[in-house]
Amino acid sequence: MSELYTRFDGVFFEKTRLSIVTVLYQEGRASYNTLKGRLDVSDGALYTHLEKLINASYVDKQKELVGSGAQTVYRLTEEGKNVFRSYVSFLESMLGDLG
Repeated sequence: MSELYTRFDGVFFEKTRLSIVTVLYQEGRASYNTLKGRLDVSDGALYTHLEKLINASYVDKQKELVGSGAQTVYRLTEEGKNVFRSYVSFLESMLGDLG
């Protein structure tokens, strides 16, 4: 039973970070402002969560020019995509075990 709680590291398996990863997986990429609006979190909280995901190599960021300014855009790395897919597979197997 301890496998249920130790399968994913704490960086990935936290509700706000899992939400960020889910949005990035679904959308392919998202700007900082898009993530902030979708997740309804403060700037400080979002920045902290994104930095943890970046430091774990799950997410990368880049600056893009938009009009006369710049915006930061985030994407899942291949490792981030693999961890997310593994998480979804794990959930599917757990649901399958219930049926």
